[in-house]
Amino acid sequence: MNVSVMNRDPGSMPELLLVVNKLSKRFGGLQALSDVSFSICKGDIYGLIGPNGAGKTTLFNVLTSLYQPEMGSANFMGHQLTRLKPHEIAQVGLARTFQNIRLFANVSAIENVMIGRHVRTKAGVLGAVLRNRATLEEERAIEARAYELLEYVGIAERANDIARSLSYGDQRRLEIARALATEPKLLALDEPAAGMNPSETVVLRKLIEKIRDDGVTVLLIEHDMKLVMGLCNRVLVLEYGRVLAEGKPSEVQRNPSVIEAYLGKGAAGQGAAAVPQTIAAAQEHKEEAQ
Repeated sequence: MNVSVMNRDPGSMPELLLVVNKLSKRFGGLQALSDVSFSICKGDIYGLIGPNGAGKTTLFNVLTSLYQPEMGSANFMGHQLTRLKPHEIAQVGLARTFQNIRLFANVSAIENVMIGRHVRTKAGVLGAVLRNRATLEEERAIEARAYELLEYVGIAERANDIARSLSYGDQRRLEIARALATEPKLLALDEPAAGMNPSETVVLRKLIEKIRDDGVTVLLIEHDMKLVMGLCNRVLVLEYGRVLAEGKPSEVQRNPSVIEAYLGKGAAGQGAAAVPQTIAAAQEHKEEAQ
C-alpha cells in the first residue's frame, strides 16, 4: 500500500519542495534562530542535527506556524508558510510529529489516526449533525484509510487498543501514522528514535525509508547519529541558532567545526588517536566513556 505516488525521472533535475531563506526567531534576549537558510528537494531524507539548544525544534515550530519569525521566509510548494495557520500548514501538505509524543492517550489507536484526517474531510459541522449518507460514507472511508495506515506502520493488530497502552515504540509509529493521515508531501519528524531500543530503531529506519520510497519527502531531527548518517542524503547542522554546516553526511560528519561543536573546542585538532573521526563515532566514544 503506497502512501502516495511520485513519478521520478532519474535524469531530471531535483524539484525544490521547501526553500527557507534567512529565518530568524528571538525569545527576549535569546536569538534562537539567526539567518537560517536551506532547501529540501522532493524525495530527500533531509537531516537536521546539532547540540542541545541549537534551535532545531524552534525551526520546526516556525515552519509549522507554532512560532512566527521576526525575519525570513519559508516557501513550500508556492505557499509562504509564515503566512499560514497551523491547520493550513497541514492542508498544503506539511505534517509533523513532536519531540514529546502528543497522542490522544485515552482513545484507540485507530481513532487517533482518524482524527488526523480532519484536514481532508468535507462533511463539516452540518454533516456531522445531520448524519446524512455522504457523511456516513466519508466516515467509513476515513476508518478504512486509518486502518491501512496502521497496517503500513506495522501496528494494525493494535488498532482498537487505547493509545496509552501501546509500547513507546508503537506510540511513536502511531504518531507517524496520524501525520501520514493528512496526506503530506513533506513529513517532519522530531526525534522519532528518542527512547527507542536498538531493535525499535531498526524498524523505524525501515519505515522512514519506505515512506520516502512511496513519495513522501522527510525532514528529520534526530540525535542518533548512526540513524541520521545512514538515512539522510543531506544534513544541516545548527549551533546556537546558526547554520554551522550543510552537505552530504560524509562531508558534514568530518567537518572540523561540527566535531568541535559536539566534542568541545580544540577537539578537531587533536589527531586520529585522540578524537573519533566522525560525529557518529564521536557519539559512540562519548557513550562508552560514560
